[in-house]
Amino acid sequence: MIAMMRWLAVIAFVLASAGCSPTQRIAERANSISSRARDDEAAWTRAEKAHPDLSGEASAGRKRAAADIADAAEIHRQLTGVEDQTPWWASMIVWVAAAACMVAGFLILWQSGLLSGLRVLVGWIPRRKMSQAEFAVNMLDPDRPESDREFLAALRAQDSEFDAAFRKAQERRKASK
Repeated sequence: MIAMMRWLAVIAFVLASAGCSPTQRIAERANSISSRARDDEAAWTRAEKAHPDLSGEASAGRKRAAADIADAAEIHRQLTGVEDQTPWWASMIVWVAAAACMVAGFLILWQSGLLSGLRVLVGWIPRRKMSQAEFAVNMLDPDRPESDREFLAALRAQDSEFDAAFRKAQERRKASK
């Protein structure tokens, strides 16, 4: 069960990291364009200083770079109005993984016995356990006719797991004699 939970966590992590948001990709591309445009602008400035006769081309190159920088800034400004949408299948995977984790957590609580302790703490004791406790109290009362054999018979009749364990213990005892 724990191994299954680990695999679900790994799958959820991979899907979350692989499913990078479209707005993030757009912002990264705009940053990349802006960075290249700044590099081009600096290159044209260096080229103009090294070769003054290229001032016309350098001026045009810097204008294109400035336009690219302005366009990237506009993309960033417009990006604030864009909202990511999760595909239906990714949402389904998240819900299934959450449900599986909840079921696994419940099973761990149940199998470890913590759930029984929590039920007792809240005050919810199953009816079968209450009837067994009442029978045990009656068995210990000297004014009542119930005996320990009747108590064991009642326990075995009410709890099939206890009955199976009881029979197994009897078989082991007979085998050891």
